[in-house]
Amino acid sequence: MQESDQRVVAITGAGGNLGRAVAQAFAPLGAHLALLDRNLDACTDTIDLCAGQASARAFEVDLIDPSSVDRAFGLVLDTFGRIDVLANIAGGFTMGPLLQDTADKDWDFMLNLNARSVFNTCRRVIPPMLERGFGRIVNVSARAAEQGKGRMAPYCASKAAVITLTESLAAENRFNDININCILPGTIDTPQNRSDMPDADFAKWVPPQALADVVVFLASDAARCISGAAIPVYGQS
Repeated sequence: MQESDQRVVAITGAGGNLGRAVAQAFAPLGAHLALLDRNLDACTDTIDLCAGQASARAFEVDLIDPSSVDRAFGLVLDTFGRIDVLANIAGGFTMGPLLQDTADKDWDFMLNLNARSVFNTCRRVIPPMLERGFGRIVNVSARAAEQGKGRMAPYCASKAAVITLTESLAAENRFNDININCILPGTIDTPQNRSDMPDADFAKWVPPQALADVVVFLASDAARCISGAAIPVYGQS
């Protein structure tokens, strides 16, 4: 992405560690940032970090609720006039019990958080991208999507769904100058992960800034011939 592009970048989960890093990576390029999160207060630090480099506005959204998604992205379009890039950063992980002991609510929680959220946002954003004849979407899957792990079935399945959604959407829009890709992070170096795994070698994990660099690349003209890809970003692990 070139500094002169002034592209409008919508970032879900913008108040989290990775969402904040993605916003910071786009800000020096002169992008207009639409920061979407359930917690508007969490976006305050993100806006402060981007101050002086990019215009940024926060929008409250529940990504699981289609009406909330429709309303929030409608406000983004009213505010900025278009959405050039959608970075679907929102998501999460919980370790679970064995599959036979997994409750419906725990299965639904992971599938909604990681897959339905992507379905809802892409369904809302693609039509205006089609109208303009341009768009870039970057989704976040996970390394765990490629091989199931014990006590992680809902998470692995939800992230595998993100890869398949990405591939299907890319196939549907490949001739419309709308490129859709996803990244597969390994363990991300966040304060939460350090707290949960204090004995791990943090140096082998993936810094949020490194993932943000890949998101910016996939949104750039340099990646204009890449669509439907699942890009591994594993760090040294």
